[in-house]
Amino acid sequence: MCGFTGFVTVARDLKRSDLQGLGRRMADTLRHRGPDDSDVWMDENAGVVLAFRRLAIIDLSSEGRQPMQSFSGRYTIVFNGEIYNFLELRQELERDGIKFRGRSDTEVILAATEVWGLNQTLQKINGMFALALWDSKERKIHFVRDRLGKKPLYVGWAGNALIFGSELKALRAHPDFKAELDPQGFNLFLQYGYVPAPSCIYKNAQSLPAGFRLTLETEKLTPGAEFRMEPYWHHTRVLEDSRTKEIRVSEDSVVEEFEELLTACVRERMISDVPLGAFLSGGIDSSSIVALMQNISTQPVKTYTIGFHETGFDEAQHAKKIAAHLGTDHHEHYLSAQDALDVIPSLPDMFDEPFADMSAIPTHLVAKFARQDVTVALSGDGGDEMLGGYNRHVTGGNLWNLVKFTPRALRNALSGSLAKIPPERWDSFAKSRPQFGSLLHKASGVFPLGTQEEIYEHLLSAWPEPPVKNKITAETLLIDTSFLAPDSLSFAEKMMYWDALFYLPGDILTKIDRAAMAVSLEPRAPLLDRRIYEYVWRLPEKYKIRGGQGKWLLRQVLKRHVPKNLFERPKQGFGVPVGAWLRGPLRDWAEDLLSEKNLDSRGLFDSAKIRSVWAEHLDGRGNNAQKLWGVLMFQTWQKRWM
Repeated sequence: MCGFTGFVTVARDLKRSDLQGLGRRMADTLRHRGPDDSDVWMDENAGVVLAFRRLAIIDLSSEGRQPMQSFSGRYTIVFNGEIYNFLELRQELERDGIKFRGRSDTEVILAATEVWGLNQTLQKINGMFALALWDSKERKIHFVRDRLGKKPLYVGWAGNALIFGSELKALRAHPDFKAELDPQGFNLFLQYGYVPAPSCIYKNAQSLPAGFRLTLETEKLTPGAEFRMEPYWHHTRVLEDSRTKEIRVSEDSVVEEFEELLTACVRERMISDVPLGAFLSGGIDSSSIVALMQNISTQPVKTYTIGFHETGFDEAQHAKKIAAHLGTDHHEHYLSAQDALDVIPSLPDMFDEPFADMSAIPTHLVAKFARQDVTVALSGDGGDEMLGGYNRHVTGGNLWNLVKFTPRALRNALSGSLAKIPPERWDSFAKSRPQFGSLLHKASGVFPLGTQEEIYEHLLSAWPEPPVKNKITAETLLIDTSFLAPDSLSFAEKMMYWDALFYLPGDILTKIDRAAMAVSLEPRAPLLDRRIYEYVWRLPEKYKIRGGQGKWLLRQVLKRHVPKNLFERPKQGFGVPVGAWLRGPLRDWAEDLLSEKNLDSRGLFDSAKIRSVWAEHLDGRGNNAQKLWGVLMFQTWQKRWM
């Protein structure tokens, strides 16, 4: 796990010392991703510079250093991530006569590319990765991002130079980079709370989408030209291929098969030359991962949990019971509101682009807590997307039937009636359901809609109608004809498919990567293995959603290791009580950023609309924290970077 950056300059008149110095300055912005080592490599004749910051995980020796050249010298790579089947691939290559200098997975990628070519290598490797690969023979540079988007990669232009890096701060370090706001990226952020790939918050940069590659001939670079990114792994093809291989065995056999597969994924992610642990929230996903880790391990697994004293936001008590049952070496730390508030000023630097998932705060805090002891931590990320764990998956079918069979006039009336009652009032009616009021308000906005695509996008939107002066309607839709889900899927399955395409890489994986790497901690997610993705699409929906609950299959696995009463409870997100804080300790901070003067300073916002929502929130007539947080995160990002 590391960070890399670099550039290809069209101008060939720069001195070697200038190229090296610029590469080092760009790489140094990524020191948090790689505190252990750094280096710069260049091909002066081609104007190619590759720079690297290393967080040493596998093969801590100098043989694991990057940038790294292949055995023939043809290829040079900078690579961020882990290849979990590298030992298997290494053995295959050794049978072909390849001899290795060290033990790193980076060297395996290079050898595989030499022997099999890049296309076949990408089909064979299994892991989380982003890479830049220079081919000195064909004078091409290749950029690749892993199938589900666990590792980030940005490409862009800075004057006459093609620039790239693991984070946008590295691109900004190039003196010719122009940090101009992209209207489409801005609109997308306000609607969804993150900027989905390939869009970017800057005009002259893009995020490489998950499962995509970009190949450029350096002799034919045209500064400012658009990039032609192409998928090397197609979600739809994988899904449709998996559906033709539907599993038709007993439920007990499916549970047994799935546990064996997930155990293999966990075991591979426990390979490390540095201390390793796991996040444990007490929920289904992380508890399952920790249970399998402990089953494999010969000693107690180190587990980490943070807690908050606010009602409805604390899972530490549940995690403690599960840790005690499994016998892990458990560490918990209760945080004050001030601990969480202290993170807010660092968010613009942590994420580079505006990012409005409020759970980024506790995610960063638990990563910081774990980093005191370990360098690698396994997480439960991916369980919701793979196995129908979000509330929208469970209730989506009923919502769609209500929309489909109810006259529009009646739906509109029902929507208005539900929305009139503040979320806090609904919470008082359903005290056993955390954040029930907010969920109900979200669902009420679905009733006037007419298609499954509209419903999905509404459920993912903080602002279904962004409060901007220049809304770009067509370009703020996630789902166009390119991403229509197969008709054979149920609505719940379509949402899982779309989540894997958009929400997972754009929000969930961005959050865990930046929040953990900010403290030089490598997160690993066994549930996001490509084999898990392919396997779960071979299963009928009943293995995911059953009896009004998601993640049926994962629950069956967990019941083999942990008593049901320790984990069966209503789903609770990993969050902090931002809604209450905005009325309390954060009120003055928010009031300043949401003042009419500040909102109007760049002519971007519909300040009257935002001020109205802010007043509504302060008066307790609605919990508008999610909407307001997006505006506040943009304002803080803008103050830092623009």
